[in-house]
Amino acid sequence: MGRRSDHSREELRALILEEGHRQLSQVGFARFSAREVAKRIGYSIGTIYNVFGSYDALLLALNGRTLDLWLAFLEGRLAGCEEGRLDAAIEAYFDFALGHRHAWTALYDFRLPEGALPSEDYRGKVAAITAVIVREIAAVLPPDVCEEALPLARSLLASVHGHCFFALNGTFAMLGEGDPLAAAKARVADALARFGAR
Repeated sequence: MGRRSDHSREELRALILEEGHRQLSQVGFARFSAREVAKRIGYSIGTIYNVFGSYDALLLALNGRTLDLWLAFLEGRLAGCEEGRLDAAIEAYFDFALGHRHAWTALYDFRLPEGALPSEDYRGKVAAITAVIVREIAAVLPPDVCEEALPLARSLLASVHGHCFFALNGTFAMLGEGDPLAAAKARVADALARFGAR
């Protein structure tokens, strides 16, 4: 029987997120089970839906936790870094994805129903990671093209993501690319050079 009154709502939310993220990190999105999370914390599946409202909201919360970890990891890598900050950010992208493979891929594997939008809180977490990259790109651009930092950040994140994803799933190995990280850095450097980045 579940421990239906052992925890407050806030405690339950934290407990579910902790166990849910642990499971997501171990088995990945395709094998993730909210019912298994409930079983492992000693509550019913109904309790999870009572706390989060829906399966989609639970997955967004779990992915939001991954985004929080990713942001902290990225900022940690950049802290005290004087030279090559964009290269350090690209390395952090690859290292976080490799170190949190299942949780990282769940960010992209999970889809909300068509027409549904993630919460403002979730969008804010995504924007916070993007803002770090915008900041780092703006720091190397000439002042007269700093307005390009945001569109460049979006495109360069897509490029780095593609390199990283192909590295993780083995596509680059099949294509004969032996150093996807170096390739990602080179593509970013090429793009920034067109804008006179220093």
